[in-house]
Amino acid sequence: MKIIFYGVRDVEKPIFEAVNKKFGYDLTLIPDYLTDEATTKKAAGHEVVVLRGNCFATKERLDMYKEMGVKYVMTRTVGVNHIDISHAKELGFKMAYVPFYSPNAIAELALTLAMTLLRNVTYTGNKTKDKNFIVDKQMFSREVRNCTVGVIGLGRIGMTAAKLFKGLGANVIGFDLFPKTGVEDIVTQVPIDEVFAKSDIITLHAPYIKENGKIITKETFAKMKEGVILINTGRGELVDTDALVEALESGKVYGAGIDTLDNEIAIFGKDFSGKELPVPAFEKLVNMYPKVIITPHVGSSTDEAALNMIETSFENLKEYLDTGDCKNKIQ
Repeated sequence: MKIIFYGVRDVEKPIFEAVNKKFGYDLTLIPDYLTDEATTKKAAGHEVVVLRGNCFATKERLDMYKEMGVKYVMTRTVGVNHIDISHAKELGFKMAYVPFYSPNAIAELALTLAMTLLRNVTYTGNKTKDKNFIVDKQMFSREVRNCTVGVIGLGRIGMTAAKLFKGLGANVIGFDLFPKTGVEDIVTQVPIDEVFAKSDIITLHAPYIKENGKIITKETFAKMKEGVILINTGRGELVDTDALVEALESGKVYGAGIDTLDNEIAIFGKDFSGKELPVPAFEKLVNMYPKVIITPHVGSSTDEAALNMIETSFENLKEYLDTGDCKNKIQ
């Protein structure tokens, strides 16, 4: 069984090799993302394709896979909106995803970004890097235990983030389209507009549902507290980037921690050193550092998360081969 994995980083290769000792698959591990005809053709001779985020299985690329003899189109991610699922079903591909992996990986990054902005760590570090050790008013900050943290999306990752912030003494409120039970000791569930109105820090952990549109827009920024901190380690499509830039420029948003952007494929995974970014809004965000901290979709780049995603992907294929079905199939 020949499998090609897209978007494999060097640090992940030893994990693939260790896990594969149990399965014995014939692996092709490439760093490329699925982005064009050339990267699509790299799957020639393989029966299984495994994608990750920012690998876009469009109608045209799926048609090419079908012609090449690919039988399985899988993803080692929770999100599946990078796959044209309806067309893949029409072509008869068997598909599967990873329903969850270490929630701490994403939640810890959200907490880190929030605390870094709250305590002005990057600002202060930039000053001391230049050998300026004078304490100024920008270094004065609130303590998180005196803040209200709003969590939008109360799945595994959102709840883990809520627990982390709660552990630091914050007042945690949250919203989910499907209210949770038995979480009252961690998070108080409120309407989403109340999250916007009361939160000093808002952290996004909701899935992106195309029909629902963006959650963070010019209209929702207007409902937020002055000087709010926004963290997005969820889905870039949740936030209107132009509206975020405007809110940062006006001071409505004190700072933003961003691990994912709408249309991030335009810049993430590429080196633009000394050049202007191809998306004007991204250029503006980068130039707002240290008020804006951007990490290039590294939330799941931890040892535990990578192991979980790889193991589950291998097990998904084994289940298909053994039974003809898979509990993690994409519906």
